[in-house]
Amino acid sequence: MSHFLYLVRHGEQENAEHGIAEGPLSERGRAQAHAIGRKLARVPFTRALTSPLERAVDTAAIIDTYTQGPSFEQSNLLFDCVPSSGESAPAHYDSFFSGVEQADIEAGQAQMNDAITTFFTRSREDEHTLLVTHNFVIGYFVRELLGLPEWNWLTLSTGNTALTVLRLRSVRPDELKLFGDLSHLEPQDRTGINWYADV
Repeated sequence: MSHFLYLVRHGEQENAEHGIAEGPLSERGRAQAHAIGRKLARVPFTRALTSPLERAVDTAAIIDTYTQGPSFEQSNLLFDCVPSSGESAPAHYDSFFSGVEQADIEAGQAQMNDAITTFFTRSREDEHTLLVTHNFVIGYFVRELLGLPEWNWLTLSTGNTALTVLRLRSVRPDELKLFGDLSHLEPQDRTGINWYADV
């Protein structure tokens, strides 16, 4: 049987473009949360958790009005973080890591080690776990599933309220079922990721 992890990035944060680290959802972020809530309405969730940060809690509260199963719990394992050092990463990323304190990197690594142990579980019965969290956390989970080098979470970006689905299997290999799906949003409502004309 399978344990499905549904990873949802929070909706657009109000004033995020001004460098504000924490805050509620913008009006568009709330609309994004309603859209992903409708998309997930028929999934028989067995557990639902959210990062304690305001933008994630707001997103989860809206999703909760659509979904089946238990209400959301808050989990510190889903906090926004830098989940690894830049060791062995291409030099292209040196400027990013130079702006992060070593203590924050170590805390992020410890958090993600605990998160993998907690959430990457197998079951004899199908389970459906919904996690509302942050871009770097989702990238790290996907990196772990695919067995990529530790720094590769940096290359796995998702937009606001994008849906990623991991399938953890008891016998057969694990599967990445969906990555960064934004089909529930109109193109003009897709935020949090760079879009280019040639993509």
